[in-house]
Amino acid sequence: MTVRLLAVPKEVPLLRRAVRAHLGAGAAGEVELCVSELVGNVIRHVGEGTPVTVHVGRTGDGRVRVEVTDPDPRALPVLLRAAADDENGRGIALLDAVALRWGVRPGAAGKTVWCEVAAQP
Repeated sequence: MTVRLLAVPKEVPLLRRAVRAHLGAGAAGEVELCVSELVGNVIRHVGEGTPVTVHVGRTGDGRVRVEVTDPDPRALPVLLRAAADDENGRGIALLDAVALRWGVRPGAAGKTVWCEVAAQP
């Protein structure tokens, strides 16, 4: 599944529904979380309305890979440990907790932040 959109808050629930339809309701939970957090990071750190491409697909080894590509090569995700009273800063920590692995692939015209989660039956 590949979706091109402008990163705005109203698109996030639509993306979660598309992921659920693509993978099936039982298999989509962690993938929905990853898509939400990665697109949310683009909205917060690159800017609302940024064009993004979201790709969700199964790998050959039974994982689901999520990729979110945006045009800003500088706004790289950072794993933070938010304090109990912090109001934000938990997105990549959540991603890190549910993903088997994640990373950033720089490109000529931006970057792709990706993660892989175990496929659910």
